[in-house]
Amino acid sequence: MEFDQYHEPPEELSPELRTKARLFASLAEEAEAINWYEQRLSVEPDVEARAIMANAQHEEFKHFAMDLEFLFRKMPVWRQLAKGVLFRDGDIVEHGELAEAGSEDGEPETAGGSGGSLGIGSLKGAGL
Repeated sequence: MEFDQYHEPPEELSPELRTKARLFASLAEEAEAINWYEQRLSVEPDVEARAIMANAQHEEFKHFAMDLEFLFRKMPVWRQLAKGVLFRDGDIVEHGELAEAGSEDGEPETAGGSGGSLGIGSLKGAGL
């Protein structure tokens, strides 16, 4: 049986990579379900039906978060980059650029202050 989450022959992939592929697929499915509920909620006139759908969507939020956390734990570089962007006020793109540059505190690293960093800063030792 073939699955869409594999782009390489599954038998050639490690068990750990196949597990991550399953969680990536689950993450995408949860995001899709959240979107579907969002659309349904925007057009459903019945209050009781909306309450049921909102409850179901809430469950999808929880599943999405759990899938994402699992993947962050397995992929430290991704987790480190996400920490620089998620749950922060201000410009999302700017936070992304700073996170990519390797700044731990959200401030750009300078050559003098980083000991000559090449921009990998806080990613050092992150499992590369």
